[in-house]
Amino acid sequence: MITIQITASSTEGTVKQIQEVIGGQITQRWGEYNLTVNSASATGSIRFITFDWGVSLLEYDITFHDEVTLVMDASEYNPIHFTYCLEGYCRHRFGYQQESEIKTLEQFQSVIITSKGGGANYGYFPKDLKLAINVIQITRKKFLNKRINGVDALNKRLYEVFVDTDHDNTFAYYGSYNLKLANKISAFRKVRNKNGMIRIMQIEGLVYETLALHIAQQEKDSKGDLPNTSLLRSELKIVRSLANKIAKNVAKDYTLDRLSGESGLSQAKLQEGFKLLYARTVTEYIRHVRLEAARDFLSTSDMNISQVVYSVGFSSRSYFSKIFKNKYGISPSEFHSNIKQTLEIAAI
Repeated sequence: MITIQITASSTEGTVKQIQEVIGGQITQRWGEYNLTVNSASATGSIRFITFDWGVSLLEYDITFHDEVTLVMDASEYNPIHFTYCLEGYCRHRFGYQQESEIKTLEQFQSVIITSKGGGANYGYFPKDLKLAINVIQITRKKFLNKRINGVDALNKRLYEVFVDTDHDNTFAYYGSYNLKLANKISAFRKVRNKNGMIRIMQIEGLVYETLALHIAQQEKDSKGDLPNTSLLRSELKIVRSLANKIAKNVAKDYTLDRLSGESGLSQAKLQEGFKLLYARTVTEYIRHVRLEAARDFLSTSDMNISQVVYSVGFSSRSYFSKIFKNKYGISPSEFHSNIKQTLEIAAI
């Protein structure tokens, strides 16, 4: 068991105190810091970025080789933590709680936590499990000074958390699963190959969108509008994996029967899962991702419309044209023509 005491007054200080225990090297570029470690204690990375509006991004992409407990003193630095486990899980309790009161932050679950001033947060990380954990941290006073209009839409309970700048109360919200957050947070990794200030600005935009999704989920759950489903979390994970596979190979001939056999889920469970996670039936989802792929091909490739139709798995050009116009309000030929004109003007 590894215990790490966190007494720092910033995200940067927190990561440095983690480094002192598990080792590794911190590098910095354009305000983005990365702790990379390959030691007996852990393998992977922790990155953090602090923005000037009172918000920090802290991302774990790491496997600990022993059980780890983070003991975070809330005397100096006591942000609101908006946490999401994309892979793996972790656990938490407040300092005044007994170990029997430890709660699990499960995969795909939106969680919002803050301690009271002078208290402590205990974070527990498992051994030998790949963790991909996204944490958005808000320093309340600075956030309110910069983004005062950003709290207008909060419900009463969460509003009280934001304006509790003296840190008099604890707050813990363990929400229902949210796959929209998974997709948004996965987008962070697609920005990794970009460079410079543009990269940081794109990440900042994703942070704000992710924060908005956390808040929207808490608002939805506070009204008792919880998803009504018989599916287990493991079955929802299978549905999401299947949906990602379809999106990566849209041209394949998918049938509900084949997808059911491949996934091990009944056709009824597949339909329920797709409706819950994507608000579409299986057939509607397949059509949606094919149209999105077609639009990308028309925008970025030299293929003509007939070639695009074949490439995304449709067999009828007339049917494709009909549903394309229904979805985007413009025919494929008009869309393609507009793209070509735009490129020609840009080249002048």
